[in-house]
Amino acid sequence: MGMQEFIAKIAKGPKASKDLTWDEAKRAMRALIEGEATAAQAGAFLVAMRFKMESVTELASFTAAARSYVAPLPIPQDVGVVDLPSYAGKQETFHALAGAAILAAAAGGAILMHGYDGIPARPGSAAVLKTLGVPIDLESKAVASMVAKHGFAYLDIALYHPPLYRFLEMRQELGVRNVFHPIARLLNPARASSQVIGLTHPPHFEKTAEAIRMLGLPRALVVRGVEGDPELSIAMATKVLELRDERITPLTLAPKDAGLSLGTSREMAGYPPEQREREADLLRRILHNQLTGGQRDWVLLNAGLLLYAGGRGASLGECTSLARRALEDGAGARKLESLAQTPMAVVHNF
Repeated sequence: MGMQEFIAKIAKGPKASKDLTWDEAKRAMRALIEGEATAAQAGAFLVAMRFKMESVTELASFTAAARSYVAPLPIPQDVGVVDLPSYAGKQETFHALAGAAILAAAAGGAILMHGYDGIPARPGSAAVLKTLGVPIDLESKAVASMVAKHGFAYLDIALYHPPLYRFLEMRQELGVRNVFHPIARLLNPARASSQVIGLTHPPHFEKTAEAIRMLGLPRALVVRGVEGDPELSIAMATKVLELRDERITPLTLAPKDAGLSLGTSREMAGYPPEQREREADLLRRILHNQLTGGQRDWVLLNAGLLLYAGGRGASLGECTSLARRALEDGAGARKLESLAQTPMAVVHNF
C-alpha cells in the first residue's frame, strides 16, 4: 500500500473508515518523515486522521516509528529520569510546571523536560525558563550531561527531532493540531522508565495510557492537566491515570492528598507574553521561598507529583513533603542558581 491507499482507508467517513494496522501505521509515518508523501498527501493524511482519531495501535506505532529516526539521549538508567513533555502552552495560568521541575530536581529528582514554543499566543515553558537563565537550546549530548549532573534540563524538540518539529509547525498552515502533537508527548527522548503526560482532550485520556503501555513503559502518569500541561490543579481535584507494571489505575488527586489547602483559580493566574519577566520573577521568588499561599503551593504540589512519578516516595503527600523541605532549606534557590550557570561548563566538559 502507498500513501494514497492509507488515506483512502482512514478517510472514507464515520462508518466506513478503518484503522491502520501496526505495520501500515509504521509505513505511513516513514513516508511522512522521509518526504515520500507529497505535501498534498501529508496534509490530507493528517486532516483525515484528525477526523477519524487515531487508534491506540496507530498512536503507539506512529510513536515507535518516529523514535527510530533519533538516538535516545545518553542518560544513565540509574539516574532515574522522569520524562516531562510540555507542548500545550499557556493562556490563563503561569508556568507552575517549570518551577515544579526545578524544585523536584532540588529535592533529588531527575527531570527531562521537552517541548517547543510554536503555538501563537500560547507561550510554552521554554520562554520562562530562558528568562530564568536556564539554557533551552543545548544539543542532545549536552542536555543529557546536564540532567545527569544537575537533575534537570530542557530539550528543544526542533533541535532533537527536526522532522517531527516540521509537522508540529504545520498547525500554522492547517489551523488545527495533528497526530504529531500526541506523538511528541510520547516521544520520550531519553527512553526514561517514567513519564508524566498532560492533556485535555477527553477521548485521548485512556487512549494515551493504553498507547504508553503498548510501548512497554513500566510507569506513567497521564494527567487531565491545567491547560493541557501535566500539572495538577491547586483549585480542584484532577483526574489522573497511573500506569504501573502494565496495570492502569484511575486516580483523582486533590491538594489535600499532598497535605495542602485548596487554592483558587485566581492564584494560578498567568501573565501576558510581554510580561514574561514578571512571571519569571514570581517563580524566582517561589524557589527562593519568599512567598506563601496558593502560588507557592501550586508549585509544591506539582513538584511532589514529579517526585512521585520518579519513585522518590510512596505517596503524593510524602513526595510533596520532600519538595517542601528542599524549598525551606534553600535547595530550590541553589538549584536555580546552578542551572543558570551551567551552559558553557556542560558543553565544555562533555
